[in-house]
Amino acid sequence: MSRPLPVGLVQAAARHHADPGLDAFASDVAALTRAYPGVRLFAYPELHLCGHRADEDPEQVMRAAAQPLDGPRGTALAALARDLGVWLVPGTVYELGEDGQVYNTAVVYSPQGTRVAAYRKVFPWRPHETTGSGTGFVVFDLEDHGRIGLSVCYDAWFPEVTRHLAWQGADLVLNLVRTPTVDRAQESVLARANAIVNQVFMASVNAAPPDGIGRSVLVDPEGRVRAEAGPEPELVLTEVLDLGEARRVRAYGTAGLTRVWDPFAEGQPPLELPLYEGRIDPARWRAGAGRTDPR
Repeated sequence: MSRPLPVGLVQAAARHHADPGLDAFASDVAALTRAYPGVRLFAYPELHLCGHRADEDPEQVMRAAAQPLDGPRGTALAALARDLGVWLVPGTVYELGEDGQVYNTAVVYSPQGTRVAAYRKVFPWRPHETTGSGTGFVVFDLEDHGRIGLSVCYDAWFPEVTRHLAWQGADLVLNLVRTPTVDRAQESVLARANAIVNQVFMASVNAAPPDGIGRSVLVDPEGRVRAEAGPEPELVLTEVLDLGEARRVRAYGTAGLTRVWDPFAEGQPPLELPLYEGRIDPARWRAGAGRTDPR
């Protein structure tokens, strides 16, 4: 049985990438731990630590802000999570890969100060974003709580992403967002749709103005909105989640009826998928069938 997980989804404007030593961000997180002492996991929007001013070239900012994950920024973030004793998802960062490419990468740090997950955005928003594309899906475990999957902004528009995370056993998907455009309305619909069709919690954490237009949302595995923000300049959505609820919904069905992970009859042949030059094998379809040790 999983323990309830108190979460804080931080809708905030980005910090400028040149802020010295992450001091301002550390002060932000420390203040939140005092204001919300029960919260165990804080999550921030996409590129929260890699903001740029209106007169700056985003491409130059991307290059200037890029660091290896085990560089000075990563070391400081790990120490911050350890010192405050919280799970910390500081949004995404510009990662300088060993191949010389820059990636838009979500990172997660444990209360012990360990980086437990790193996910490179698979679907950059072309042609506007020039970061490299990730090549895999990432989940991680919270002891006694459940399993969490990572996605970044535009990834939510591709149903394959959330479906694979749920297939890998994710109970909650953190979708870290930086959307300043009118299609945030569609993203809110997608958060509910991804939650419903995958029977998973969806947390879509958008940046506040001027980097985004807010409207962060938390949806449960049956598609009910559990918490929702407006366009406020800064807001923390708090909720206590029983991640085992996702497993209950998959076992008994949405509203006790619809079991989307049980559509195939015993011995049914695979369904060919021409788009992917692959197939759905009924023997591998169930949620959690792809559950392996998380990366």
